[in-house]
Amino acid sequence: MAEQAGKSGRTSRRTKALSAAVVGVLAVAVAVLWWGFGAGQGSSRRLGAWIDADNAALVALGREVYAAHCAACHGVDLEGEADWRVRKADGSLPAPPHDESGHTWHHADALLFEITRSGGKSVAPAGFPSGMPGFSEALSDREIAASIAFIKSRWPAEIRRRQELISRRQQVAAQAARADPARRPGPDTGLP
Repeated sequence: MAEQAGKSGRTSRRTKALSAAVVGVLAVAVAVLWWGFGAGQGSSRRLGAWIDADNAALVALGREVYAAHCAACHGVDLEGEADWRVRKADGSLPAPPHDESGHTWHHADALLFEITRSGGKSVAPAGFPSGMPGFSEALSDREIAASIAFIKSRWPAEIRRRQELISRRQQVAAQAARADPARRPGPDTGLP
């Protein structure tokens, strides 16, 4: 009888420990999700390493956002404007393609987010003309992230993999810069 009580006590402790571990893991997962997309609020620094183009719900929302706010300039099929590398009379460039033929995938998610949120001039050198408006008044941060997820979902797997590495490197550089401002990363990081 005493032997069974001892085993029962050990089993109960194991069950409690396992339950606590599961609750802890769930709490961390919820915190990560909240930090990453805190109910559509926050800044590009909350995005984490990358915006998930495999998240079907995010991509579906992004498809709607892109059609309503991006396609007029960047093309229904992400093809961009004609002669997008040739400057206009005012010195600005036409809207680039967002498919794999353009340079969008060369940039970290945080930079793409910041350009979309605050406009091209927010990350360009002083005096650089940019026709890209900011959408912070029209779109939530989640909608901006969704539009980027949609764009990324249209890229070939190899391009997506390469762009994810760029985004992950940017995140590491941004973390280092927050820890030591002297190590502030270069202009392609999306940091102000």
